[in-house]
Amino acid sequence: MRDELVQKIKSDPKFHELVQKRSAFAWKLAIVMLAIYYAFILTIAFSPETLGTPIGDGVMTVGIPIGVAIILISFLLTGVYVKRANSEFDELTNRIKADARIEE
Repeated sequence: MRDELVQKIKSDPKFHELVQKRSAFAWKLAIVMLAIYYAFILTIAFSPETLGTPIGDGVMTVGIPIGVAIILISFLLTGVYVKRANSEFDELTNRIKADARIEE
């Protein structure tokens, strides 16, 4: 019984739509985050003086606020994913579960 239900869900076109949309969206966000992170690392590697430029007369450099911004961007991207997951992806999941219950 359980295996039949799993196969029924796996063959549902809505399930394939959910997997495709969720994967595509997650990859897009991951690529954005990796591009930002690697740009930062490459700047450190090939132009450390850029991020080491002091801001004002203190010890703060350009790299510190940029590093903090990268961390904040990662939280923002996580929030964007959660918002979409809680709306569009959960709606699709609920429809798939409802269809599976009806067909049982």
